Amino acid sequence: MSELILYTNAMSRGNTAELFLKILDVPYQRVELEYGEPMRTPEYLAINPMAKVPALVDGEVVVTETAAICAYLADKFIEKGFAPALNSPERAAYYRWFFFTAGPIEAAFTVKELDIDLNEEQQKSSGFGSFERTFHCLETGLASAKPYLCGKNMMAVDVYVGYFLIFLCKYALIQPTPLINQYIDSLALNKEIKQLLESLDLR
Repeated sequence: MSELILYTNAMSRGNTAELFLKILDVPYQRVELEYGEPMRTPEYLAINPMAKVPALVDGEVVVTETAAICAYLADKFIEKGFAPALNSPERAAYYRWFFFTAGPIEAAFTVKELDIDLNEEQQKSSGFGSFERTFHCLETGLASAKPYLCGKNMMAVDVYVGYFLIFLCKYALIQPTPLINQYIDSLALNKEIKQLLESLDLR
C-alpha cells in the first residue's frame, strides 16, 4: 500500500482531514506548508494548481478539497465503517451533507464574514440564496440526526460537518444553538473529537 502524504497548514481546513486520518488510525506523512511561496513552488503546484491546502497524495493519486479527501479516505478504508455501503439509502444523506457543507454553507459563511449583504435579486442567482436560509437548512438536518447525519453511526461526513461547526463555535462566528450543541456532544463520543474539543476549551 502506498504511503499517504497530507500537505497541510496548522491554520487551515487541512485540520479536518488530519483529524479524520487520526480517527481512521492509519499511517500518514504530514507535510506542513507555510502560506505564500511554499504553496506556489512548481512541485506543489503540480499537486494542487490552486496553491492551497490540504492536498492528499496516495501514490499516483492526488485528492484536493477537504470534503473530497474525507470521502476518498472513507471509501479507501471502507472496512473502518465511516462510509455507508454503496447500495445503502444512507448514501443519499451522506452525499447531500458533504456537498451542502462544501458548497452553500461554505459560501454563505464566507459572504457573511466579508459583510456582504445580498439583495433579493442576487440571492436568486447565488447557490446558497441567503445566510439565514442556509443556516435554517443546516439546523433542519441536525434536527433529523439520529444522532448522526446518516443515522446511528458516525460517518466521515459527520467529521467534516462537525469540524466546520466546531471551528465556527470556537471563533464565535455563530452562537451555538441547542441543536448544534447536541450534535457536537454526539461527536464527542469519539475520543479524537473529545480531545479536540477539550484542547479548544469547548467542552
